[in-house]
Amino acid sequence: MSLKYSNTTADFLQWDEAMNLIRKLFKDGNYNMSLLISLGCFFGLRISDILSLRWNQILNVSEFTIIEHKTGKKRTIRINPQLQRHIAECYKAIKPLGKSSPILVSQKGTVYSIQRINIILKELKHKYKLHIGNFSCHSLRKTFGRQVYNMNCENSELALVKLMELFNHSSVAITKRYLGLRQEELLNTYDCLSF
Repeated sequence: MSLKYSNTTADFLQWDEAMNLIRKLFKDGNYNMSLLISLGCFFGLRISDILSLRWNQILNVSEFTIIEHKTGKKRTIRINPQLQRHIAECYKAIKPLGKSSPILVSQKGTVYSIQRINIILKELKHKYKLHIGNFSCHSLRKTFGRQVYNMNCENSELALVKLMELFNHSSVAITKRYLGLRQEELLNTYDCLSF
């Protein structure tokens, strides 16, 4: 947890490390966190929107629409077939009370709090020796953004425009700063120099 009024930024996981973590968590029987991390990395939603999802919204469907909590804007999300299978496997393993119940319910029977998830993510960082600085709920959204950007590096401007739309940012500059690209580009300037 950060200190009050301090400025912390979430880092992102490398895609391969995120996918390995999802598989390890499932294998280790931690189905809730496997599901949370997969949804965060594949949907790019804020944690408040993920926590409000119910099984009937994401189980056995190829896409769904939500109204984002923060922006009040409508967003449609497509679920790729591999993620659909993972959701179905988690559903079978978790055995929720019903399809209309929330997807991320703690052992106490309540939806996880953001603070609790952040604590769990920090524990996972140490347990699985993840290569990430500040691992928090927001890291999942950033992991999604970096993967979309990296997959479209031959047309990075188009990728940034897409991400700007998906993240509901007001400009590409904000999206670049959000993904840490601005600082990275500036630091890469030093690498261009030769002796």
